[in-house]
Amino acid sequence: MDHVLSKTKDLCTKAKMSFTPGGRHPHPTMPANFDETELIEEMYITDYFLGNVYGEKPTEGSKVPNCPVLIFINSKSGGQLGVQLLTTFRSLLNPFQIFDLGEKSPDEVLHKVLGHLEKLKVQNDEDAAEIRKNLRIIGAGGDGTAGWLLGVISDLRLENPLPVATLPLGTGNNLPFSFGWGKKNPGTDRETAKRLLFLVKNAKPMKVDSWHLLMRMQIQEGRELDPLPPLELPHSLHAFKRVSESDELNKAGYHTFRGGFWNYFSLGMDAEVSYAFHTERKLHPDRFRNQLTNQGAYAKIGFSQGWFAASLTHPSSRNIRQLAKVTVLDVNGKWQELLIPSSIRSIVCLNLPSFSGGLNPWGIPNDKKSQERRLTCPFVDDGLIEVVGFRDGWHGLVLLAPNGHGTRLAQAHGILFEFHKGTTDHTFMRMDGEPWKQPLPTNNETVTVEISHRGQVTMLATENCIARSLHNGDNSIVPPEEAVDEEEENYEGLDDEEIESKRKFGAATTFKIDVEHID
Repeated sequence: MDHVLSKTKDLCTKAKMSFTPGGRHPHPTMPANFDETELIEEMYITDYFLGNVYGEKPTEGSKVPNCPVLIFINSKSGGQLGVQLLTTFRSLLNPFQIFDLGEKSPDEVLHKVLGHLEKLKVQNDEDAAEIRKNLRIIGAGGDGTAGWLLGVISDLRLENPLPVATLPLGTGNNLPFSFGWGKKNPGTDRETAKRLLFLVKNAKPMKVDSWHLLMRMQIQEGRELDPLPPLELPHSLHAFKRVSESDELNKAGYHTFRGGFWNYFSLGMDAEVSYAFHTERKLHPDRFRNQLTNQGAYAKIGFSQGWFAASLTHPSSRNIRQLAKVTVLDVNGKWQELLIPSSIRSIVCLNLPSFSGGLNPWGIPNDKKSQERRLTCPFVDDGLIEVVGFRDGWHGLVLLAPNGHGTRLAQAHGILFEFHKGTTDHTFMRMDGEPWKQPLPTNNETVTVEISHRGQVTMLATENCIARSLHNGDNSIVPPEEAVDEEEENYEGLDDEEIESKRKFGAATTFKIDVEHID
């Protein structure tokens, strides 16, 4: 363990030198001798390989794209930017490889396309095999859209993972910013679209930890404890099942929800502000047409809710210590209760070095106190999640200062929140930009939220990426053969449904490609 801490300390020093809090990285320009026609040919997928009925098989000797892409765009993101970007990409590539997430889910599309490519591979079609091998995914939308897409890809449990690039069309855009895609909404003209395609072609794959969330709500008869989202359930949270009749908890019954996140899970103050913002935007979408307006509205809501005078306007019953008992799975594999300061009103479980529009709540811990607590700088593939606390809105503004950070509470392999009867009947939660209002126990009910590491996804990172990896290139400190095999986890004593609830994010319908029955 000491040699790991020593190496991470060296990497932390390098990360501090290369990271500018809240900065915006410019995209590199395309070379002067850039060939637009060649780029399009390298990324264009014909109807035949997409499985379209009228697609004709390419003639022998036809060029096979060496960087084929499927593009998913949330047309509702970025005001009208999503619609405009759809039009632009469809004018450059095959319109049938560009998908509007308002019309088709990524689950449906990937089932069809991957199934068709697999069928062609079985028929010894080498071109189809090459396309599947080199296939890349582009997702354009907010952080919630990116989480939805990553959840689907994770649930498909593909032998050859699909690398994903995320383009910023939302308000925070923390996930795109972490991997060098910027945080401001991009242009929608042809030149910008071509530049984005060029970046995707030259981006490098980077493994990123996936975090699974399992929420259980035991309830009394006659009282519902379903999460209350702003008008619809977030893409990141999925109902799983009710308790089986043979379960000893059946008398009270419970609901189970599950989901996954790649950027953050938060509880309390920041989630409440986000909930109010999302609710207002869904009720009055015409008022939220661009990123700058959205950010201004977000700040206004934070002030109006009194979070900059929290000690005066919000009772202590809203503080995290009063809401829940928090236990963490520490770096030594032992569960320990986390002692949270009484003033903490918001807690963030962070996987990436970007939160609230490009800020880094964990920072770069290199002071003596952090070293004594064996805290390291954040890496996206170390199997650890950073737990940070905030007292109020002013505490959050500390992140704007050089070396500013929140209250570092822990680095953990897993986290368990246990909510029991308290002085408030609800709180607010958020995963990757998507908030909901969570009812809390009022009698003898229990609500638990369990966060655990669940494999990794492959992101595409530009050369301006601020995310740091332990296992890429010279930074590797853990041999690949020592990595945890998710398939070897011990699920002794659990039934099939219970195992599935702990292994899947719930974003995609389980499927196994059956090449004999592909339409």
